[in-house]
Amino acid sequence: MSFSIYSENQFSWTPQTNPWVFSEYSMMWFKSYRITFACLSRMKIYRYPWTRLYGTSQTTVDSSEIKTFVALAHRWWDEQGVYAPLHSMNDLRVPFIRDNLLKTVAHHQPGKPLSGMKILDVGCGGGLLTEPLGRLGASVIGIDPVDENIKTAQHHKSFDPVLEKRIEYRACSLEEIVEETAETFDAVVASEVIEHVIDLETFIQCCYQVLKFGGSLFITTVNKTQLSYALGIVFSEQIAGIVPKGTHTWEKFVSPEKLESILESNGLSVHTVAGMLYNPFSGYWHWSENTSLNYAAHAVKSMRQEPPVPAGFVFTGKTEELHDKDSINPGVQEELKK
Repeated sequence: MSFSIYSENQFSWTPQTNPWVFSEYSMMWFKSYRITFACLSRMKIYRYPWTRLYGTSQTTVDSSEIKTFVALAHRWWDEQGVYAPLHSMNDLRVPFIRDNLLKTVAHHQPGKPLSGMKILDVGCGGGLLTEPLGRLGASVIGIDPVDENIKTAQHHKSFDPVLEKRIEYRACSLEEIVEETAETFDAVVASEVIEHVIDLETFIQCCYQVLKFGGSLFITTVNKTQLSYALGIVFSEQIAGIVPKGTHTWEKFVSPEKLESILESNGLSVHTVAGMLYNPFSGYWHWSENTSLNYAAHAVKSMRQEPPVPAGFVFTGKTEELHDKDSINPGVQEELKK
């Protein structure tokens, strides 16, 4: 007997032949604990971002970009050098992170408003953002896949005894620490990072995994527009030399709409998206309603809740699938209970 089934990897209904067992009531069921039957024209499959932990077998690090950052590792703390725009960006991104985190607490210590909070700075480079977050009282772990960046960050941190106690640096990727730091952090920061990763969705899923429920994800990045190509690559890299050639790949830029879609589909509710503009002549950043170049986003990990089961559907608990319970015959329902 032939029966049509739908595969997630297919875009059409494909006839396949399967063995069936007929009961005395002419009900069809297939003896497998992994397969349940429903009215397939009404079947839906639901997956949740918290059902999987990503490990070291998957990487979001683009090895082709490592050489660029290795060559520049000694220049992170040159405020007049190639990283000058990132030094200046702290005037926007540090208050952006601080103020949004303070909305989640009733009281805070003067001078150390982020005291008691754990923050993960992903792609921390030489620690340009890690250090000011530590000075605000937070316990910060800065991670970067480039060993030379971490050495620079460690060296600079050593000049401030206060930071020695609050900041920890690790030379690793985000995927490498997902399992050991699951649901650990009050905030994850990925500033000027996602335009360098090779698998954005996996990266966002890893951010979700390490955040506490109710925790915040902060992202700054570059929009994917013709203007960002003209100014961000042609002008900034090839003409003015504001950043080194080859620092960015326009194809990796992501629009706010696409980023929001990925965040929302992976359990992160977007609260804020704001445009950022850099003046290369003054060397300062300012906020803008225009997101066509750079922008910042703040998203919050949804509070823990049971998976939303649509009315009329039943969760099998075995294959992460939901089936229309009205279309499952009693014989199959009994088999599922075994």
